[in-house]
Amino acid sequence: MVERSDSAMVVGQGMLAKQGSWLRVRDRLKSEFGATTFDNWLKNIDLASLVGDALVLKAPSRFTRDWVAPRYGDRIRALWRLEDPSVNTVDFIVSESKPEEGLDSEPRESKSSLGGVTSANGTASGDTEDLAPLLDPKLTFGNFVVGKPNEFAHAAARRVGESDDVPFNPLFIYGGVGLGKTHLMQGIAWRLRQKQPARRVIYLSAEKFMYRFIRALRFKNIMSFKELLRSADVLMIDDVQFMDGKDATQEEFFHTFNALVDQGHQIVVSGDRSPADLEGMEERMRSRLGCGLVAEVHATSYELRLGILQAKAEGYAGSKVPDKVLEFLAHKITSNVRELEGALNRLVAHSTLVGRPLTLDSAQDVLHDLLRAHNRRVTIEEIQRRVADYYNIRVAEMSSARRAQMVARPRQVAMFLTKQLTSRSLPEIGRKFGNRDHTTVMHAIKKVDQLCNSDTGFAEDVELLRRMLES
Repeated sequence: MVERSDSAMVVGQGMLAKQGSWLRVRDRLKSEFGATTFDNWLKNIDLASLVGDALVLKAPSRFTRDWVAPRYGDRIRALWRLEDPSVNTVDFIVSESKPEEGLDSEPRESKSSLGGVTSANGTASGDTEDLAPLLDPKLTFGNFVVGKPNEFAHAAARRVGESDDVPFNPLFIYGGVGLGKTHLMQGIAWRLRQKQPARRVIYLSAEKFMYRFIRALRFKNIMSFKELLRSADVLMIDDVQFMDGKDATQEEFFHTFNALVDQGHQIVVSGDRSPADLEGMEERMRSRLGCGLVAEVHATSYELRLGILQAKAEGYAGSKVPDKVLEFLAHKITSNVRELEGALNRLVAHSTLVGRPLTLDSAQDVLHDLLRAHNRRVTIEEIQRRVADYYNIRVAEMSSARRAQMVARPRQVAMFLTKQLTSRSLPEIGRKFGNRDHTTVMHAIKKVDQLCNSDTGFAEDVELLRRMLES
């Protein structure tokens, strides 16, 4: 019993000595690489064991291990040899324990990310929101209906998702609202997950990119943000047009873009306009976005719309949608796929809930409001002209910089009616009203809605204008 205790004491003393050596190595690493790099990447690396000439260290995640090992492994070995010259190799294992999240937590793999779609907490304390959103399981290549308007963009997206190399860099997909850009983007991510799960994919919207960048600046953790994005094998940015006019965000994206291209890593970007038409983007950024393959998703044809409806109708268990109804919808709803699918969902839900068969007459009755809007397409120019006449101002004031209430209020009303009566996106509306930011349009819509609720006379004016435009 005494011998066993003595042996345990010797082992314990040996571990204490190793821990002391490791603490000194950590101090040197912090001094050499700086506090920011140390806190982001090296602080949560722990000593696991020292077996023979092999030093084994624990990393809190596979992501951290894969980042630290090639960049800092040799230096760790050199510093440890100053403590123990017998050490020849440094190995890393992944710890089963979970590090605390916060300012001191390193980028980590998210359990909620799917396959090779990686997310990370690289910015602020206590914020566990993933950098990459969960992918929609319905948005795969298998569920994408291909037609002439989208066949080129679809072929390009599949090529990126299935290639082991980088076929074109970047791939830029653009088109109007609701035509399938996001579907193709997520299709690429799903295919990469299926074929190459080891590749690290970061998928986020331009809005999320800006949000994360601003938080990183606010919490003085910009290096972690930079290093995380530059570690991606595939970086995917959706709706890049929302970076228009955001100079600091564009600057960061520009440098990230160049770093990934230099490393031979894939970049995929989507937007509502071609790179050359992104007026709020810096010239150098537009040039970079257009230097790879640019693929447009065109407006849908009747054949494509009918094919999409037929494919979706097959997924309704126990609900038979007559062919005539599908053909009717394909003829009448031409704006975008999202609205088309929404109309079909509405019809099937109504038929199921009220227990009535789905017919052409019932479809016209249920969708009367939607069909009325599509029977007569109102243009933004027409809205601007009618509102200007009603408030007795010049049409040119709709795009002017004047902020006087006698001009600003009619302009806000016109923006509000444009959003109600057309399928244009907020950025598109803003461009038609003097190249204003989409947030200005959002404010106008909110303001008019508030005034309609509080001012009966104002609400009557807006309703009268709406009826005049629809008639």
